[in-house]
Amino acid sequence: MSLGGTDLSELLVLWEELNRTSNQSQVELVVCSGAVGHAALLHVLSVFYIFIFLAGLASNVLMIWVSLRRGGARSESRPYLLNLAAADLCVVLTLPFWVASLLQGGLWPFGAALCKATHLMFGAGLLSSILFLACLGVDAYLSVTLLAGAPSGRRRKLMRRLSCALLWLLALAASIPEAYFLQAVRSPHRGGAVCRPVFPSENPRDGMVGVQVSFLVLGFVVPAPIITGSYLLLAAGLPPGSDQTRRLIRSYVVALAACWLPFHTVLLLDTLALLDALSFSCRLESFLLAALPLTQCCSLLHCVLNPVLYCFLHRSRRHDLMEAFVFQYSTRTGLVRLMDASQASDASADQNRPVRSALQDGAGADL
Repeated sequence: MSLGGTDLSELLVLWEELNRTSNQSQVELVVCSGAVGHAALLHVLSVFYIFIFLAGLASNVLMIWVSLRRGGARSESRPYLLNLAAADLCVVLTLPFWVASLLQGGLWPFGAALCKATHLMFGAGLLSSILFLACLGVDAYLSVTLLAGAPSGRRRKLMRRLSCALLWLLALAASIPEAYFLQAVRSPHRGGAVCRPVFPSENPRDGMVGVQVSFLVLGFVVPAPIITGSYLLLAAGLPPGSDQTRRLIRSYVVALAACWLPFHTVLLLDTLALLDALSFSCRLESFLLAALPLTQCCSLLHCVLNPVLYCFLHRSRRHDLMEAFVFQYSTRTGLVRLMDASQASDASADQNRPVRSALQDGAGADL
């Protein structure tokens, strides 16, 4: 659902073929001479996408492995972490298709079925990812406030799993409408097929506006305040001496703003232009052509940052990771005893155990 559910190649085609002005029913063609180097931009984005694919694939697979290996015994938020990693994997696994398309100048050589499937997978993964982040934030806050000290029972586990299933259904349902209109159509300007939505001819702008507004609301307007508010309330309630936990909470909020805010701000500007709230100009077109794909690429960095922030920065998770890679090959050395002693020392040094047990051991959000 990025860029209205499309990648950069589709955006370039839409702008080139519509080159829209303030009245969609009487389209006035405006030729804006090469303000943006499309070919250079396509190649730069391909490099970024390859990096995000490799780093995101490795980190999220590792996060799933570590969570499955030891998470069940100590982490109540494991369902959210596993589904967050699965959502990010849905996003990064589609990136090779975008790279192949971008390197061919925006052409789509994979056919109509993959055109729909990859966009559906990408959109559902992107939406569900930030929705799971919202669940992690709320779960963390509740676990150290209203539910502090409450035993973890079957009901809470069932509610977490049910929440995950409902969020996947919501993300999938929000991604289906646009995927329905996607087609691999032949472009008269490019000599090949492009993957792009073909909305009803009566008013195609309404279809695109609907897709972008739904993505803005479900992908940022609703979850971002929930995430930010949950962690700020959590940080405000921490006792003195919790500087490390506060820094970790701050990193969550900063990462959210850095990854998601620029893209959704530019997407909002594009939506306003579609609604004629902003008048068309070559400067606006050039800005959107460059800013939309670049900020989208920035937003995809969350697929790499999420495993680091929500898993590998936690002491218990780092120990699990070290155990997974080292313990299997070090049982005949003194390293196992050394690491066990180190973990015991860390545990005895915790000054805020009621809060930190919920945050670091995963009762809320594995902070």
